[in-house]
Parts: sequence; structure tokens; C-alpha cells
Amino acid sequence: MIHTRSLLLSIAIAAFGLIGVALYLQHGLDMLPCPLCVIQRYLFIAIGVFALIGAYASKPKALATAGLLAALGGLFTAGKHLWVLAHPGLSCGIDPMETFLNKIPTATYLPFLFKADGLCEDALAPWFGLSIPQWSFLWFGLFTLSLGWLLVRRAK
Repeated sequence: MIHTRSLLLSIAIAAFGLIGVALYLQHGLDMLPCPLCVIQRYLFIAIGVFALIGAYASKPKALATAGLLAALGGLFTAGKHLWVLAHPGLSCGIDPMETFLNKIPTATYLPFLFKADGLCEDALAPWFGLSIPQWSFLWFGLFTLSLGWLLVRRAK
């Protein structure tokens, strides 16, 4: 049986690893993140932080619950991104959401990570057979299932 700490550490490593992949796609392959992509980055970081702190906390279930809420928010955001891609003509490009996101202090101080420059409706080439929003949806789903399972099972 997997121990709570091991599972939470695995989730944290995966979430932070996905941020690394996002930075590679942005800076290495020149794929500009759209506002929905940036929101997903915030949520992946939240999942990673909650899981990492929860792995060493005396009561990890509260932090796992916060991580689960972030994962559910990620499912919603990635689902909306997939919906935008499925309905050409809709955009979340230069709109109030992008302006708001780019004025948040994290975007001001860490623009390489949190500045939204791309368009959500841009159809990018698939990466290993899936689009980037499909990968995000898949990972948020895995985090949701893992954290949900962690909360309902008996603690070890």
C-alpha cells in the first residue's frame, strides 16, 4: 500500500515537473501561453505546494483537500480551454482576463512564468498525440483521482 507521504511527494514532483515542461514549451519551442494556460500553471503550482507541505504536515488531509480543490479547478479550466478549441471563433485572447492576469504581482515579477501572451484558440500541433490542453486535463484528472483516493482511504 502506498504511504500518504510517498503519494503526496509524487504528486508534488509531477506537478512541478509539469511546470518545467510548460517552461520548455514556452521558451524552447516558442509556444506562448494564453490566459487559460497561465491559470492552469497557477493551479499546478498550487497542487504541488499543497502536496509538498502536506507530505510533511502532521495533518496532511487538510492540505490534500486544498490540493484536490485546485485539481478540480484545473479540470474546469482545462475543460473550458478544450471547449474554446472545439468552438472556433471564440477566444480568450486580448480580453479583461488577460489584462487582469498580466497585472497580478506574480506576472509582473515573474513574466517568464506567468505572463499570458498567446491566444487560447490557437490550434497547436499535438505533443505525443494530444494537444497541450488535453494533456493538462489528463494530469488534472490524475491529480483529482489520486488526491480523492488519498482522502477516502484509511491513513497509513
